[in-house]
Amino acid sequence: MAVLHPLKVVIDNYPADKEEFVEVANNPEDPPPARARCLFRAKSILSRMTSARFLRTSTTASPQQGGRLRNAYFITAQSVVKDEAGNIVEVHCTTILEPRRQLSDGRKVKSTMHWVSAAHSISAEIRLYDKLFTKADPYDIEEGQDVLSNLNPNSLEILTGARLEPSLAKAKLEDRFQFERVGYFCLDPDSTAEKLVFNRTLPLKDTWAKIEKKSGK
Repeated sequence: MAVLHPLKVVIDNYPADKEEFVEVANNPEDPPPARARCLFRAKSILSRMTSARFLRTSTTASPQQGGRLRNAYFITAQSVVKDEAGNIVEVHCTTILEPRRQLSDGRKVKSTMHWVSAAHSISAEIRLYDKLFTKADPYDIEEGQDVLSNLNPNSLEILTGARLEPSLAKAKLEDRFQFERVGYFCLDPDSTAEKLVFNRTLPLKDTWAKIEKKSGK
C-alpha cells in the first residue's frame, strides 16, 4: 500500500503504545497462502480519504457512518482538524475492534480505505507520468496549429509527500510494484537511500479510452 496524498487519521480510543500486524493479500490473483504482513499502529495512521461519504461524516460526526481500513478496523469519524484555509488535515476517529465486513450491530461497511502506519511508513517522491500528447495522433491538428498544440500540460506530476510501506525501502531498480488503487510503479535511477523516487509506469485506468469516448471516436 502507498498513500500519495496522505491525511493523518488518529484513532482516539486505541491504545497509544499498541502495535500489531494484519495480513493482506500479496497478490489477489495468487491462491492462499500468498499473504503478507503489514504493520498496523492504529493510534496514528496515514490514509487517502477517497470516500466523499466518509469526509462528510468527518464534518458532521454522524455515529451511523464510517469506513473500514483495508484488512483492519472499522472506524467512525468524530471530529476534524482544519488548517487556516479550511482544508481537513487530520481526522479523529473511534473504533470497535471488529475487523469484519459486517459489524455485530448490523452496520455494513460501504467504503474501504487503504493506509500506512504514520510511525513506520517511509517518505518518497512520486513521479506520475502520463501521455505526452492529448491525442492519440499528435498531428491531428486544426489549421494554424502545430503538433505542440496537442502537448499534454499534465504529462508529469511530481509528488513529494507520499508515504509508503517500509518494505519498499529495499526496492531495486529492476523491481516492479502495484500500488493499490493507484497504478504500477518502478524505482527511478535518481533514487537514493536518503531519497526514494518511484515512477508510475502505468495507471490503473486507460486515459485514452476516456478521451476517445469524449471525442466520439
